[in-house]
Amino acid sequence: MANLPEQFTKQRDYLVCVDSDGCAMDTMNVKHFEYFGPLAADEFNIQNKDQFQEDWNRVNLFSSTRGINRFKALVICLNNAKEAGEDIINIDALAEWTETTSSLSNGSLEDSLKDQDDESLKRALSWSQRVNKGIEEELAGNDKPFPGAKDGLAAISQKADLAIVSSANSEALNSEWTRHGLMDYVDVVYGQEAGSKKDAIANLLEHGYDKHKILMVGDAPGDLKAATDNGVLFYPIIFGQEEESWAGLENTGLDKFLNDDYAGQYQESKIQDFEDNLAKHDK
Repeated sequence: MANLPEQFTKQRDYLVCVDSDGCAMDTMNVKHFEYFGPLAADEFNIQNKDQFQEDWNRVNLFSSTRGINRFKALVICLNNAKEAGEDIINIDALAEWTETTSSLSNGSLEDSLKDQDDESLKRALSWSQRVNKGIEEELAGNDKPFPGAKDGLAAISQKADLAIVSSANSEALNSEWTRHGLMDYVDVVYGQEAGSKKDAIANLLEHGYDKHKILMVGDAPGDLKAATDNGVLFYPIIFGQEEESWAGLENTGLDKFLNDDYAGQYQESKIQDFEDNLAKHDK
């Protein structure tokens, strides 16, 4: 069983942080295809559900906003739907909340509803709760690691400490990773409860790692930002090329990282490929 953050002790000089959804675990698409998008369309009475889902997928999965917070994505997609002719309720209060709250979470939304009885906030909370319930009760069995992820994690664990750094809740992470035999390779889990990915990496730095000896492995721009904000290295798992990305990490990237030859041309080329792939799908 992997440690909680407060129980973790540094064992090696090098640390690899790995995101879960869409990076190690092939769970991101199904969550958006089956839960986030369809339930948003239902909650906000979208008529053209196919068009809404296509836009939802683009915003959340197949563009440079991949990995965006669910509530920010909801505001973007509802505004896009309104521009496309849908009759959308006033979402000004929801949009303002996403820009001003200190925590984009169900709990924060519940607190806001104590102060204002707004329909858009009510529907957003209902939607988010329905998404969580659906994923928790129905997703088990539809999740699996990406090809190459297990071998990559095994290779990492032989040479470096390994942390899950994810915005998913820790209970779900432990369930998914244990079910597929991945948790044996993990030293510590930083899930949703531990704060942002940026905060998680900052906390790990306090254990005494050099910045150039921490590598963040992720699939979304938010993962790259969490790494760069902390001055640590980044390796991308590119959507649509997940198996190749994991093979590249295991066969080349990991050795470069462990030999202090990662920063510079190699990392820059990887990030460029990552950003180019995302940009292809932007409007």
